[in-house]
Amino acid sequence: MGFYRRNSWWLITGFLFMFASGPGQTFFIAQYAGQLRADFDLSNGDWGSLYTLATLASAASLIAFGRFADTLPLARLATIIFLLYAAAALTMGLSPGPIVTVIAIFGLRFCGQGMMGLMAMTAMARWFRANRGRAVAAAALGFPVGEAIFPFVVVLLVAAFGWRGSWFVIAAFLALIILPTLLILLRRDRTPQGEGGAGMAAGMDGRHWKKAEVLRHWSFWLLLPGLMAPPFIGTCAFFHQAHVAEVRGYDFATMTLAFPMYAAITVSTSLATGVAVDRLGLPKLLPFLLVPMIFAMAALATPGGVWVWFAMLACIGVSQGFVITIMGTLWPTLYGTRWLGSVKSASSAAMVIATAVGPGITGIVIDAGIDFPNQAPALMAYCVVASVVFILAAPRIAARLPSRSLVGNPA
Repeated sequence: MGFYRRNSWWLITGFLFMFASGPGQTFFIAQYAGQLRADFDLSNGDWGSLYTLATLASAASLIAFGRFADTLPLARLATIIFLLYAAAALTMGLSPGPIVTVIAIFGLRFCGQGMMGLMAMTAMARWFRANRGRAVAAAALGFPVGEAIFPFVVVLLVAAFGWRGSWFVIAAFLALIILPTLLILLRRDRTPQGEGGAGMAAGMDGRHWKKAEVLRHWSFWLLLPGLMAPPFIGTCAFFHQAHVAEVRGYDFATMTLAFPMYAAITVSTSLATGVAVDRLGLPKLLPFLLVPMIFAMAALATPGGVWVWFAMLACIGVSQGFVITIMGTLWPTLYGTRWLGSVKSASSAAMVIATAVGPGITGIVIDAGIDFPNQAPALMAYCVVASVVFILAAPRIAARLPSRSLVGNPA
């Protein structure tokens, strides 16, 4: 606990960035699907297409603008992004039709899902070295805490102010509460002294990799398909929860009771994974990255009562906690921290694309007559193949890492 007490200032900073990503995440925006479809006369296909278009645009923008995490002071970048984020929330509340809604969702996805996580994980990787796993895990807790809190908050806000008015409250929350708090926290910078040495931490071959070099290297493209599986599958599960309730005959209100359990499992797994990364080193954990998602899809494929949904969400919670921490440490470990913002912009864009196309692809398959639970075996097989790739790649990656990256300092 000493590590967390000594570094609480910076860990809270990362936590708030991740927590603030909530209004830009699928679980948050999807709660407004019914009101948007009703007000703008959209079919399920129309709504899914608009959402995919906005998310793909945000992924492209993340590639283009993520490099500013390397060139702008974090406080300045955070100010710009939060003001844009609040403007997107205001636009959502004022939207007169589908076109403006796409623009608003683009802003929410780019600023929320994209840049919040990019800024948080880039800061954690640069501020910490030997205890990077613990730091990433602590900061990443902001996301599951948001998943546990925001759905209930949205229900209360919509009941009090209507769905449009609720977005005005969200905009004020981002610009007038979260941003000023972060600017106060960001007055204190941190260098990783006592964390394995000061300065930037190098990656494979003892050097710092630029984005162009990363994109030409086998490691990025070999790992990326497996890394995209959790956001792809997890987003689809949340996006199609009403469909799952319909085809399986589950009570939707009962299904929502699984989310606090999911959040608790995510939090505990993330913290445990942070300790494991620091003690064992990333290469030893990489082969196990998709094992929880394999069990999640096996659960979904199993016929049964609503307990199937709880079992699947529990496994996804383990996967989410595992993936958040490993993803936060993977890129700085492999490629160093000097150009981390631009490197993470490419990987983050891939994750955003996965969350964009997942609901669309699985929705098309549903329309073709294969419901989402019956798609689970194919998704499980994909995770198995990707796990085999991780098993084969891990030793090759370990052989090229500096010795300090293989096993962290447990102190």
